[in-house]
Amino acid sequence: MKLKALSIVLVLITAQAYAQNKVGTTAAPFLGIGAGPVAMGMGGAFTAVATDPSALYWNPAGISRTGETGALLEHTNYLVGTSFNYFAGVVALDEDNAIGLSVTELDYGSDLVTTVAQPNGTGETWSASDWAIGLTYARNLTDRFSIGGTAKMIMQNIWHESATGWALDAGVLYITPFNNLKIGMEIANFGTDMRMSGTDLLVAYDPNPSMEGNNKNIPAQYYTDAYPLPLFFRVGLAMNVIKAGDNELTLAADAVHPSDNLQSMNVGAQYSWHKLLYLRAGYKSLFMPNSQEGLTLGAGFRYEASMHLIVKLDYAYENYGLLKNIQEFSLSIGI
Repeated sequence: MKLKALSIVLVLITAQAYAQNKVGTTAAPFLGIGAGPVAMGMGGAFTAVATDPSALYWNPAGISRTGETGALLEHTNYLVGTSFNYFAGVVALDEDNAIGLSVTELDYGSDLVTTVAQPNGTGETWSASDWAIGLTYARNLTDRFSIGGTAKMIMQNIWHESATGWALDAGVLYITPFNNLKIGMEIANFGTDMRMSGTDLLVAYDPNPSMEGNNKNIPAQYYTDAYPLPLFFRVGLAMNVIKAGDNELTLAADAVHPSDNLQSMNVGAQYSWHKLLYLRAGYKSLFMPNSQEGLTLGAGFRYEASMHLIVKLDYAYENYGLLKNIQEFSLSIGI
């Protein structure tokens, strides 16, 4: 029994040590940036909520539940001078089927190319960006159970180097008979490894510098390592705890298990009045040591421009501790 207990302790210690060293071990970490001010205002607890086109990111099964056709456009001045942009479009084919298109971009900006000989710049500029384009299909199998999946292409670019990967997301959404409690689950970014290649990795190589008369400029290429995509498994719960007249309060919680970091939990709430004004609050990365993420706040305004056109403006604030904070804005249109 002592040996068995010691073995279990050693396994747990090893697993914990491995978990603490997973940061930075995957390609395309931008895939972990949450999309949509509605979700982020609720602390990222959105897997079981899935109420707007940003459900394409959080749980593709959610888009067949709304029965609405709409689009969302988000722009965020993200951390350390980067820019995050997200587009999501959903088309309701009928009451039980929907398709979607999402485009994600993280723009790192550009800067001058410098060398030791030319520290003030060579006259060239370099830039870097990350992209993901996804196609989604979702279906209501019953009046309470939905499934959805996304196929996406992922690209990373830095100056003349680039990498491409392919991935699948899959999600389910179940509305229980208990006060319509929602349970959502998603696995995201199950796909190929990514490896950088490009013209800057081409070099001239001398296979035997000690030999005179040989060719000193044999074409060669640096071979970079391949890295897996960051795999995410999310489980979420959401329920309308107050639904009286024009007032509605939704509470939600998500457990997140990423392949490149420790497990954590997100919690959030949304209050709506007359389906016109929305107030949100949440907390991200609970139980994750040394996390800079934390409090989130948000607000939204919904306006029915006509019987067939709905316009929504949403805002979210995220506290990032030492990294200050970010503020997100989105415009949504639904018909």
